[in-house]
Amino acid sequence: MLQVTLLGEQVLTDPDGAVRLRSSRTLELIAFLVVHSDSPQPRQRIATLFWPDSSDEQALTNLRRELHHLRAVLGDAKSLEVTTRDLCWRDTTECVVDVRAFGAARAAALASTDSAGFLRHAEEAVRHYGGDFLPGSHDDWALEIRNALEQQCVDLLDRIADGQRDLDTAVAAAKRRIQLRPLEEVGYRTLMKRQGDLGDRAGAVSTYHHCASVLERELGVEPDPVTRKTLSTLLARGEPAVSTRRQGRAGTRLIGRTTEFSALLELWRTASEGRPSLALIRGDAGVGKSRLMTELAGTAARAGAVVANAQCFGTAGRLALAPVADWLRTPAVRAGLGGLAPVWRTEVDRIAPSARTRADPGPSTRAMAEAWQRHRFFEGLTRALLAVDRPILLTLDNLHWADPETLAFITFGLSLNPRAPIMVAATMRDEFTDHEPGLDQWIDRMRATGSLNTVALSPFDAQETAHLVESVTGHRPSPQDAAMVHATTGGFPFYIVEAARSGDGEATAADLTTVLDGRLEQVSGPARQVIELAAAVGRDFSLDLLTEAADLDADGVVAAVDELWRRRILHECGDCYYFSHDLLRAAAYDRISPPRRWLLHRRIAQGLELLHPDNPDAVSAQLAEQYARGGRGERAIAYYRRAADVAAGRFAHSEAIRLHEAALALVRELPEGLDRTAKELELLEATAGPMNAAFGYSSPRLRQTLTRTIALAEELGRPHSVLDALIGLWASLFVHGDAVGADRTATRILALATPGSQLLGSAHFALGGSSVSRGRLAEGLRHFALAAEHEDRYSLRIGNRSDVHGPAWAAHAHWLGGDDDRALATAASALSVARTGDNPFSLALALSYGAITHQLRGDRGALAAVLAELTELCARYELAYYCEWALILGGWLRGDEAGLAAAKRGIDNLTAAEAFARMPYWLALVAELQNGVGRPGEARATLDAAIATAHTRDDVWWLPEVLRLRAAHDDETGAVKRLRAAAELATEHGSVALARRCAADLAARGVAFDVRPAALAGER
Repeated sequence: MLQVTLLGEQVLTDPDGAVRLRSSRTLELIAFLVVHSDSPQPRQRIATLFWPDSSDEQALTNLRRELHHLRAVLGDAKSLEVTTRDLCWRDTTECVVDVRAFGAARAAALASTDSAGFLRHAEEAVRHYGGDFLPGSHDDWALEIRNALEQQCVDLLDRIADGQRDLDTAVAAAKRRIQLRPLEEVGYRTLMKRQGDLGDRAGAVSTYHHCASVLERELGVEPDPVTRKTLSTLLARGEPAVSTRRQGRAGTRLIGRTTEFSALLELWRTASEGRPSLALIRGDAGVGKSRLMTELAGTAARAGAVVANAQCFGTAGRLALAPVADWLRTPAVRAGLGGLAPVWRTEVDRIAPSARTRADPGPSTRAMAEAWQRHRFFEGLTRALLAVDRPILLTLDNLHWADPETLAFITFGLSLNPRAPIMVAATMRDEFTDHEPGLDQWIDRMRATGSLNTVALSPFDAQETAHLVESVTGHRPSPQDAAMVHATTGGFPFYIVEAARSGDGEATAADLTTVLDGRLEQVSGPARQVIELAAAVGRDFSLDLLTEAADLDADGVVAAVDELWRRRILHECGDCYYFSHDLLRAAAYDRISPPRRWLLHRRIAQGLELLHPDNPDAVSAQLAEQYARGGRGERAIAYYRRAADVAAGRFAHSEAIRLHEAALALVRELPEGLDRTAKELELLEATAGPMNAAFGYSSPRLRQTLTRTIALAEELGRPHSVLDALIGLWASLFVHGDAVGADRTATRILALATPGSQLLGSAHFALGGSSVSRGRLAEGLRHFALAAEHEDRYSLRIGNRSDVHGPAWAAHAHWLGGDDDRALATAASALSVARTGDNPFSLALALSYGAITHQLRGDRGALAAVLAELTELCARYELAYYCEWALILGGWLRGDEAGLAAAKRGIDNLTAAEAFARMPYWLALVAELQNGVGRPGEARATLDAAIATAHTRDDVWWLPEVLRLRAAHDDETGAVKRLRAAAELATEHGSVALARRCAADLAARGVAFDVRPAALAGER
């Protein structure tokens, strides 16, 4: 059965959920025929309507083309009737259209003679109404149908909300009505009344605040007297009516910023036409960055674009990618997810889950263990945002507090589709010193891509200051007063507005601290209590949280929040509130004494636990920070651990490390003893994985963590933990280039791994790799063979498949031992196994080791083919380490100056990462390139460095070849001596292939050297 969705999005999907059509002229043709299905539509009328600027003949040709596409898409479905003159849509079971389903359910509801029947059919109709008809289309016929369908849905919702005894159902209907008609006050009044009937005064107040904010922002007006009276009645409840009007004027008109706003509009115009970009609005705190971004968002929304808003907060307690989750929760974005393939919906559900039963908890974080999946994760999130099939503007307030994963996602999201109509608009403080680490470097990288555009804001001049004061107070200040206010405030709009609001309608001159303190002093005692709690929360908060944490009863909290909202200290956003500016929040928090803060943080944490008993993960980071600030270290440790697991499940490795280290700091404050040691061990074990993913195998921090883990595990007598950490330490030491330390560690692993141990295969693999690296080829092959006999396919700490890694590495040893055919077959086998699973990392590993095998064999054609695939794979999944192998080997394959530059860049990258494994081999390839482009002196120096590195690190498997190449730069006597030493070393290793090369060079100089076949077996 085909599914045609025309409400909320434009998409046609097949029975498997795969998208067949999205936002095309063909879908618009379906839509036109569907809404006119009561009668056949003349071809000429359709052609003229759809292509008014074309000749009649050309328009009919265009229609025939779309009909061809439509027939192909519909397949066997008999929904389309075609004659030479007319087209007509017929409902069939093979093709279901949401517009028709909505109409049928609505008709059934209106025909029902009992309330239960009406409700059943009306709710079905509302479910089918996913949003605007043909969103994004501006054709007159589509606009007419859109308005009519929306009105039909609104009428159904009004009947449900007004006539239902089930108050929850009535409230849900009223909320949906507000989504459809956000500027009609009647919907807000209905919702407030029903919430009042339900006893939800807090919800009713929030509804009024939302109504007032929308009207003020969009129309510059306040709610009418009837709406205000509705709230006043709900708040009074037998007491004298309270004021419902906000303090001062909103000042909704944008003052000044003509040049800056024009620049933003031009950036948005370009982006909406298919050039993704990032607009960064910069300036000092209080200069008006958020106000300008809000103006842009409103303009884009009124033009039909999708606008998704998010903000970052300066206090801890965040979840990684929280702003991205907020974008994905935007109703228009959620509506577009229906046409998203299941594989991408799964990724979206990781951070913005859709409704599901308890029995279906969604994707397991265990599935996130592979770091390469981060690319697919980000791709799923990006596809979800772009599925709206309209220009989309993503706003992000306070970029300077964004977590690294959000920054990484922005980079990815703007680069996935270079023609996507998407723009990110973000605000950032210039003077801020407590930036997210790496933010400046990220900005530099974004600028280098050409996608970053900066709009800088400066303070207002005296004339603009006067205009802003008048906008807020309603009074034009005298030139002298305006000059005084400008001099005192420095022209910062936030300061000007707060000064105006604190002066009872007149702008006053005082320092900012005095102004903010004065604003906070004006509130009542209960409101002051709520301010303290809100400041301690540090981010957006719900009325429910304040009610749980405050000394006040629910009505007292509601009244206090209403007062703070009316004084414009708090803003409303959905079901939550936040400070109108972080400077106000900081001022409020600074006024709280340390003991009082301690108490407030505890209360907030306890409130969060009470509100989220079934899903503490969603607030785990916030709980950890609140308990830590409240002096409850034990509880903070547990929640830091949970928050770190959530972060790891989102590939937020840096955040996971930060959270684990915060927990470790608290653990180390506990009294000494086995319990503290066990807690530290558990945290260190959990930290190693994210640390490896974030910093790579060769990270010194990773080695320190693993070394400490081993010591603690030995102290506690936990052999499995010891082995697991030793395997990770071996990998780190090896990649770092410490061949001796890695070999010693591998030997220790094998000694500790008992028969039947799940880690025995990893133990043999580790010792096999170390043995080959140190020139013990026969021993290495024996251990690789033993590793293959065990079922330990996935290393617990290394993260790769031993049934891929082992054979891929063994191929090098087979070639060195003189068995070229077996080397090729083993490498091919490893690659074949790697291709059987959906694991790009294993595939990249097999390709990388296979590339070395082809280079050793001198098969340039095979090497070129493998490198092409490897390079694309590394670029697509952002795979570090092996991309450097591809650079070096690709440079060697080119053989020219550009190839030399690429190879040196690869070595520089490995060196920067402290990944010195195989460095003699890499340097030898560079030396060959230097010789090839006529730089023998540089080649000689590079080979000397390779020799020194091989001896220093005991990474000697390629040393015979390095010595052979170096001999070409010696005099005759020195060359013979060096070649003989190289041949003897190769023989000692059992490296027949390299011994033969040395023997050939000696023979060319008239010196015989016998390459013993026994070396093939590794005999000494």
